Amino acid sequence: MKPFLLLATRDDDGAADAEYQSFLERTGLDERDLVRHRLEAHPMPELDLDAWSGILVGGSPYNTTTPEDRKSAAQKRVEAEVDVLLTRLVEADFPFLGACYGIGTLAYHEGAVIDSTFAEPVSAPEITLTEAGLADPLCAGMASTFRAFVAHKDAVLVPPPRATVLATSASCPVQMLRVRTRLYATQFHPELDPEAISYRLGRYTGHGYFKTEDLAAIQEWSYTQDVSGSWAVLRNFVELFARD
Repeated sequence: MKPFLLLATRDDDGAADAEYQSFLERTGLDERDLVRHRLEAHPMPELDLDAWSGILVGGSPYNTTTPEDRKSAAQKRVEAEVDVLLTRLVEADFPFLGACYGIGTLAYHEGAVIDSTFAEPVSAPEITLTEAGLADPLCAGMASTFRAFVAHKDAVLVPPPRATVLATSASCPVQMLRVRTRLYATQFHPELDPEAISYRLGRYTGHGYFKTEDLAAIQEWSYTQDVSGSWAVLRNFVELFARD
C-alpha cells in the first residue's frame, strides 16, 4: 500500500507525538503506512502525489484568524506552503482530510469566511450528519448523531461556495465539509479519545482554551464522554483511499 502522509504543526514534542499516536490508532495504520512530517520544524517536502494514498492535517496551536502581524515566521511559512499544496490537491481532487486546524486551511483556501463567532470551548457537542453527510461514503456506518471532542478559537462562519456541509451542531454549524469529491475536513477531532484529550489539555494549559484552575475538572469530565462514534471518519478515509 502507498502510505498516507500526516502533516503536523505542533511545536510541543509531547503533544505532537501523542497526536501522531492518536492518528495511528484511529486509522489503524502503522508508522510505515502513516508517515509524519512536522511542518513547524521543517519545510514542506517535495511531494509526488502518485507516491501517496492521501494526506492528513491535524490540529495546531496556529489559528487562521490570527492577525498577520502576530503570526510567527513559522506560521506564515506553514500557511504559505499548505496553500500551495492545497491548490494542487483541489485541482487533482486528491484525498485529503484535515481535522480542526485542517478545516481552517481547506476552507480558507476555498474562500470561506472564518472568524470567532462559532469558537467552541473544550466540549463534546452532539453533531448531526446532514442529508449529504448521510449519503457520503466517508460517513458510512456512522450514526446520524454522535459526539466528538472540540476546542477551537475560530471556525467557519460562511462555507466556501463549492463546499458541501456534511455535519453540523448547535454550537458550530460547520462541523464537517467536503470539497469536490475527495477532500474533507472536520472541525471536531476524530482522532481523540478521553485519554488522549486529557493528556493534550495538560500540554496546552495556559493557551487560552480553558482556565488553568479548571484543568483537573475538565480532564475528569472527558472520561465521562463517549466519542467513539466520531472515530469512523479516519478509518473510513483509509479504507476509501488506500491504494497499491
